[in-house]
Amino acid sequence: MGSYVDVKDGDFQAQVLDSDLPVLVDFWAPWCGPCRAIAPHVEALAGEYEGRVTVAKVNVDQNQQYATQYGVRGIPALLVFKGGQLVNQINGLPPGNPMKGLRDLVDSALA
Repeated sequence: MGSYVDVKDGDFQAQVLDSDLPVLVDFWAPWCGPCRAIAPHVEALAGEYEGRVTVAKVNVDQNQQYATQYGVRGIPALLVFKGGQLVNQINGLPPGNPMKGLRDLVDSALA
């Protein structure tokens, strides 16, 4: 398992938008079953892409500012930022092979 950063509204700008690396942000909540289902895949991806991509998790129950700003209406929502801009996103568990779906999502920011 890799390591990810817990991001709060107060440090979203510094941790995500100002990051030198692309950032995969997982908007989630503890009560969300699909969020718990995708969590091991997101954590594994953090290890796989360590040093190339930052993986961040935002608990939407406690931090709603950026979820609202980026139109997150359902969770899990996985958004990829590069150079402070939203470049790709998916909602829910990627269909088929979740790891392949997550890799495709992140690879789009590395191309």
